[in-house]
Amino acid sequence: MTERERIGQAIILGLPGPELTEGLRTLVRNIRPGGFIFFTRNLATPEQLFALVRELQDLSELPVIFTVDQEGGRVSRLKVLGEEPPSAAELRAVGGTEVCARHGELTARLLRSVGFNLDLCPVVDYCLDEAADNSLRGRCYGTGPDEVIEKASAFQAALQAGGVHATAKHFPGYTHCEKDPHGDLPRITRSREELIADELRVFRHFAQTSECVMVGHGHFTAFHSEPLPASLSPVLIREVLRGELGFKGAVMSDDLEMGAVANLYGSAEASRRAVEAGIDLLLICHNPACAEIARDALLDLPDDVLEETVNRIERYRRTLNRPPEVFDLEMFRAVNEEIRQFRVRIRGK
Repeated sequence: MTERERIGQAIILGLPGPELTEGLRTLVRNIRPGGFIFFTRNLATPEQLFALVRELQDLSELPVIFTVDQEGGRVSRLKVLGEEPPSAAELRAVGGTEVCARHGELTARLLRSVGFNLDLCPVVDYCLDEAADNSLRGRCYGTGPDEVIEKASAFQAALQAGGVHATAKHFPGYTHCEKDPHGDLPRITRSREELIADELRVFRHFAQTSECVMVGHGHFTAFHSEPLPASLSPVLIREVLRGELGFKGAVMSDDLEMGAVANLYGSAEASRRAVEAGIDLLLICHNPACAEIARDALLDLPDDVLEETVNRIERYRRTLNRPPEVFDLEMFRAVNEEIRQFRVRIRGK
């Protein structure tokens, strides 16, 4: 690969629809993204989804990152093709870790059946108020750090045992956000001592067990007086996440097209600043044109930053499972039926 092609691996690209056009194939060959994130707009049928995954893998030499938000409850992209699993909050209400592990096992089987190898979960934020406008409604495994560590760990271990990598999110924590980062930059005024005692204690645990950590877009005033998203902060990523917490895996940004970042920076500047701060994988979820802008902007970074980032991504990609060679529709239907039964057990319907 040329340097231009190698740096494209830093991009996780969202596609506009369920099939590749010739223009999109050209874009993919040009950028060489390290992976793809899927939304309901990409899902028509199980067979179509698997064919799209296989085509994208065939365009790459290394294993491709195929990822999706398949958490359970309202954040379950694949429910448009099958069944909706219970949410983390519903599992939390039942109590115990057995149901969390069962959810992880079923999620892994479902995702592997259609070729996914990385799930954008578990959410390891904790819930203070289900009605809070911080994007976390129904998504948290606990109401405090200890419960999150116990129950999200059970889910994650089962997911990983099933061949799917896990993503702990949203570092350093959305729990105390004052607003939803999809719309604007939230401000978190927790002291360093409070963060170390709670949010960072959770991430210290998951830094040792997760293949990937997603960095959120909150402005943490304990670390920056100016309104800087955590996803662009070398202090939080390089010094805290990698240094103090010892995380060795792949660091991913939350979607760079979310209002918390897009209202402050263009695609080029946001991408450059994220990778300079220590991000390996840039989520660009909605506009493929932004991916080309981002790739070109990254080429302006110092050689040592580019080499560090690319080498880490290439090592990470080699640990991924490739999609199956053929699609097994009966297996897909069978695991969906088990998910339905599991949901009825948890939810009663």
